[in-house]
Amino acid sequence: MRIFIEASGSLVSGYLIKAIKEVNHIVIGSDIDEFNHARYLCDDFVVVPKSNDPDLWKKMEEILLEKQVDIVIPSLDETLLEWAKRKEYFKELGINIVISDPEVIETFCDKWKAYLFFIKNDIPTPKTSLEPTFDLIKPRYGRGGKGIFKKDHRTMETIDMRNYISQEFITGKEYTVDVLFSKDGDPIYIVPRLRLDIRDGKSIKGLTVKNENIENVVHEVSKKIKFIGPINFQFIETDEKKLYLIEINPRIAGGMALGFAATENWIKLIVENIVLGKEIRKENLKPIIYGLRMFRYYDEVFA
Repeated sequence: MRIFIEASGSLVSGYLIKAIKEVNHIVIGSDIDEFNHARYLCDDFVVVPKSNDPDLWKKMEEILLEKQVDIVIPSLDETLLEWAKRKEYFKELGINIVISDPEVIETFCDKWKAYLFFIKNDIPTPKTSLEPTFDLIKPRYGRGGKGIFKKDHRTMETIDMRNYISQEFITGKEYTVDVLFSKDGDPIYIVPRLRLDIRDGKSIKGLTVKNENIENVVHEVSKKIKFIGPINFQFIETDEKKLYLIEINPRIAGGMALGFAATENWIKLIVENIVLGKEIRKENLKPIIYGLRMFRYYDEVFA
């Protein structure tokens, strides 16, 4: 299979490139700039338009057909919804987009809509407002820790709250949870990992842990809405063991390298189940390795 990935020039793209190659598929990297490592690590590489290009999707279709792409694994927040909307169209062209339906993307790429979903379904989550009611201010649309700050009068004078939410500040252990969902929306793997060190919103040190409360919440959420493919959940657990679901990123995440390492190569399962429609037998799944640690470091490519 020829697998197309986005933003492959990012600092955390290496694990996904390796995972695709490891199971003998062809990886086609893409980025808005050819001056990056992915050009040399991938089997093929293409420069793509910026997400605000008015002809983006016409050009993307041309690129996918020219490169004979079989599968797309979206990862860029700015394009997730449009990939989801075009999933059936591309399917008719023989191109499989590994993404949940538009309803899911619209809900969880908007932190306010995600909050309303959690409240409606009795999922514990921090109190949230469209007004500057609470101490933590977050972009309504965004990823990682970018743009998040604690409220004070000086900064609030320049903030347009139409683009932000305020949220109750919760302290405790931060968990990122790597979840792989089947074509039918059932969790295949749920891998909680403690975020031991974060840099620029990216996990650079992590530890897989067993947490049944987290597993139960993931199962509960999956009964309310259908996810497909790799999905990233964010939790905080207080010292009193109260669990809060902070957000859900409906896409593959940079830190999922640890989720892959603690189980098996998810690319193989994605191709077999989501793309080819083969059923997954639970007895064939590998046990999750708890206590596995991940450490990240810079590497170099010379060309």
